Amino acid sequence: MLREKLDQVEARIEAAAARAGRKRSDITLIAVTKKFPAAVFEEAYRLGLRDFGENYVQEFDEKRAGLAGCPAARVHLIGHLQSNKAKKAAEIFQVIETVDSAKLARRLDAEGVRLDVMIEVKLSEEQAKAGAAPDEVCALAETIRASANLRLLGLMTMPPWSDDAELSRPYFARLRELAVKNRLTELSMGMSHDLEVAIEEGATMVRVGTALFGPRRKD
Repeated sequence: MLREKLDQVEARIEAAAARAGRKRSDITLIAVTKKFPAAVFEEAYRLGLRDFGENYVQEFDEKRAGLAGCPAARVHLIGHLQSNKAKKAAEIFQVIETVDSAKLARRLDAEGVRLDVMIEVKLSEEQAKAGAAPDEVCALAETIRASANLRLLGLMTMPPWSDDAELSRPYFARLRELAVKNRLTELSMGMSHDLEVAIEEGATMVRVGTALFGPRRKD
């Protein structure tokens, strides 16, 4: 079942990349395994996936005990990170995609661990959305670049939810513009329902959960 769903997602990525005149190899598929058990993570790993997305520090810390068979997994934190959880996050994740303040960047840097990070940018007016404001990106990028242990990859965002993928396009285009302005090459944007639009607008990472694993259980 997962093999079939992965093939479907791969076909969507390939088609979108072709329409945009891009190479499939320029786009990283991040399998979002939040709320799914270690066995699901392992199955995806066996099928060749290597990049995974998790939302919660504590949840993944508990899950990783069952992932001894996934030594090459590269796990991205894609959920909001509180500064008081920076120590544990730096210990268990390879990529932190949701750096949204200089305070958090300094906390992560102080852990003395080499980390790849991305700046989360808030482009919508939704109160529930986290992220740095667009006009804060330049200063935050400079703070991260000046740090000893953090490597700034690029930007990430989450547009407002909509069944109409086209409504995500202006947010993705805006993130691309910010990345160019700040000399950044990686763009983490697009999920199961709007990954095609994201790829057309320059996404280098798409975060896919539902299209691979089905609906998540509700808390």
